[in-house]
Amino acid sequence: MPQFITVENRDAVTILTLNRPDLRNALSQALRLEVIDALATFNADDNQRALVITGAGDRAFCAGQDLKEAESLNEHNAAEWQDQLRAYLDAFRQLDKPAIAAINGAATGAGFYTALLCDIRIAHANIRMGQPEINVGFPSIIGTRLMYMTLGHSVTTELSLSGRLLSGADAFQRDLVTELVEPENVMPRALAWATELAQKPPLAMNLTKQALREYTQDVFDGAIDTGKRLQPQAFASGEPQRVVAEFLARKKTAN
Repeated sequence: MPQFITVENRDAVTILTLNRPDLRNALSQALRLEVIDALATFNADDNQRALVITGAGDRAFCAGQDLKEAESLNEHNAAEWQDQLRAYLDAFRQLDKPAIAAINGAATGAGFYTALLCDIRIAHANIRMGQPEINVGFPSIIGTRLMYMTLGHSVTTELSLSGRLLSGADAFQRDLVTELVEPENVMPRALAWATELAQKPPLAMNLTKQALREYTQDVFDGAIDTGKRLQPQAFASGEPQRVVAEFLARKKTAN
């Protein structure tokens, strides 16, 4: 039984919930592996035709990398960590069926990547989403490349270098969010989208998803390769470790 996610089937729609609300559904390696397994099961089930992914609670969709786990990263295992992250992200890219993100709270860092790799994103005006990695000493690489496909060079540069987060309203205006609704309507609208897309002819859906994947494969591969090259350099300097430690110490004091 999964420990960090829940999976529910409603007719032809699978609902996958990241379930670490006390940690704002942050991604640990154990959680990533559970998601990879759940997505493979969903993709292989002909009776399930669309996916909704959300986060437990109302604070976060996914707050990104679990910084407690990130404390163990160094120049020797940073490339392996990027491979682990690639496997998680690629599990979304390999889906032959539509994925809808029900963004009920913050979607930051790797949580932002997760949302961007879904086909449809439903959110409310008060969520926050974006790339704050630079604020905790991490180079902003994969999310920056994914943002670039939607936002272009100028805005992507601004958000990546500043670590500034967008509100749901701002994200909607910039086409990062498909539909903006009231907080209580995020899941109902996501389910409505999933139900509608689940009724489309399955082969046409599969082949369209395949084409979309092929159009962006070079971009995705390039982002991962860049991460594997640059992240070890960052950790060799000790900067990410120091900044993360300082951040966690401040957070502990504040609590």
